[in-house]
Amino acid sequence: MRVAVLNGPNLNLLGIREPEIYGTTTLAEIEARLEEVGAELGVTLLFSQFNDEGRMLDAIHNCRGVVTAALVNAGAWTHTSLAIRDAFTAVSLPYVEVHLSNIYAREPERRHSWLAPGAMGIIAGFGADGYELALRGLVRALGGAPSGAR
Repeated sequence: MRVAVLNGPNLNLLGIREPEIYGTTTLAEIEARLEEVGAELGVTLLFSQFNDEGRMLDAIHNCRGVVTAALVNAGAWTHTSLAIRDAFTAVSLPYVEVHLSNIYAREPERRHSWLAPGAMGIIAGFGADGYELALRGLVRALGGAPSGAR
């Protein structure tokens, strides 16, 4: 199974950007941990991060026929982009929405997700561990978790 891990704007600054909200774990550290979990689950991961929404849309389109599903942390685009949701719909790509912080406990403008209606699930508020929880849940939901996996 191949899974895309798509990260949106400013996530390249994890570890230094508002650590009181997003923690001190870097995106590289998150990716390294996911590689370990992916190996345990027999999943190949393809990582990308975008500060340009159009490039993220292109990446979603390019997932068609290449990956089985995706983890997506669209950052602020979660609350503003119908285009990202439409891209997932257009290519029929199942995805789990991931957020480091609990977006539902934050400012009112962050409490609505345009991606949520199309997502298989949402993980929010568990910091960097949310990516691992999302990957395990996604793989299990798609029937790909090996019998010995946590």
